[in-house]
Amino acid sequence: MNVLLAPSNEQIARWIENYVPEKDLFFVREEQLPKFNNYLHNTLVILKDEFFKHATYLQIQLANSYEYWNISKDIEYVIVAQPDWITSLAASDKEALLRIQISVGRGLIFPLDLFSAIDVVPVEYILEEKEKQYVVLQYDMWNKLPFSSKEETIKAYALLWDNWLCSAVPMNIPAHLKSFANTFSEKAGANCLAATLFAVSSQPEYQEWIIHEWVHQKTFLAGLKNASYKQTEEELHEADVVAWVNEEGVIQHAAYHIGNQLFFNKNGQTFFNPWKVIHLNELNEEWKKFSVRIYRKFA
Repeated sequence: MNVLLAPSNEQIARWIENYVPEKDLFFVREEQLPKFNNYLHNTLVILKDEFFKHATYLQIQLANSYEYWNISKDIEYVIVAQPDWITSLAASDKEALLRIQISVGRGLIFPLDLFSAIDVVPVEYILEEKEKQYVVLQYDMWNKLPFSSKEETIKAYALLWDNWLCSAVPMNIPAHLKSFANTFSEKAGANCLAATLFAVSSQPEYQEWIIHEWVHQKTFLAGLKNASYKQTEEELHEADVVAWVNEEGVIQHAAYHIGNQLFFNKNGQTFFNPWKVIHLNELNEEWKKFSVRIYRKFA
């Protein structure tokens, strides 16, 4: 049976508070930076190589909100500014800078139609690009929007990341997964590999913290080994782990088989991606470009 889950009012309030960071980041190409020279005295201008190695700017929420993985590889500088800095720019320069953010693929750029009340959005943050209208979010303007508008918009945006349809929690789900199944994460960073490692835990009372981590492939494989899981060529069994792997052998996704082709799954590392119970058919459709590996506990 399918069910529709929804975030609580408290979770939505946290999304609103945390998704748009207080620190404004603007990504620019080398030839674009001189246009803003007159405004840079109250900012930090960081070379991209330094920026993407800097502990301050590698915080998970910053990476998720600005979608670092989507940003054009040809940017050379990042302007780090206080929230009110953008308001000090002349209108034409502000528009130019915001257009650059769209062109480089930065996050925090929403389709205008996610806002039901368009009149509350300051017009200088609404830009048209390739016949589509967007709102470039910055902390100062987001903070000044009515709460009701932010609530509607963040819920609509969350649905772009993951649908809220899931399977009912089955009776045979492991006890330590029951409180997480079909719920939203409290904070950013928890990913599919962490969810799967926690699912195979033999001592969940000591390992619950793992589900909130951002786990990478080598750590994941080491965790499976520590849990006595090995790759198998046999048919899928209850309590197996399934991984979807690209041609280079890199795991793109993993989930835990509860049984009857139902999986404990998390689709991404944002707090918009819930831990949910879904059917194998949905997973295979989502990850059909990749090869399947099955891991089983041998103890």
